[in-house]
Amino acid sequence: MSRGQPERRLDRKPLIALVERANRALQTDMVRRAQADGHTEVKMAHNSVFGTLHAEGARAADMAVRAGITRQSMGEVIRDMVGLDLLEMRSDPGDGRAKVVTYSEHGLAVASDGFRYLGQLERRFAEEFGEHEYEVVRDVLARLVDVLDRFAEEEPQVSPSAGGRVG
Repeated sequence: MSRGQPERRLDRKPLIALVERANRALQTDMVRRAQADGHTEVKMAHNSVFGTLHAEGARAADMAVRAGITRQSMGEVIRDMVGLDLLEMRSDPGDGRAKVVTYSEHGLAVASDGFRYLGQLERRFAEEFGEHEYEVVRDVLARLVDVLDRFAEEEPQVSPSAGGRVG
């Protein structure tokens, strides 16, 4: 029995490939800029923390959910960043068994530089594409996430790793 080829339009890239490529390019650019600014310890894996850690701190498990990675993976990145003096771990005042991740003084400076650069980058995008077109891109991406979340709620749950139905 032969397998057929998956149906695919050859005249344009799939949306998922465009979004993934844009995400990778943005993350690579953020790391490149951090390193150019003298923060040579910053790695691609650290983006999962910089993108999910609020100034007041957060639990690693919550950060992992927001980043879309496992708790174990987030824990590895956090331990690496603690070792690089980018993060600190403190006892959670509401739950003595849990830890809250916060930026160290050095980590806060690195994150602040990154967010400042991100603002500059967004202004450059607005100049490149025009304010209106750039706002449309941002709006469509936000709505795309909302629509996909709604679709996920409407369908039976499927385990992404097992490829089988959960509920």
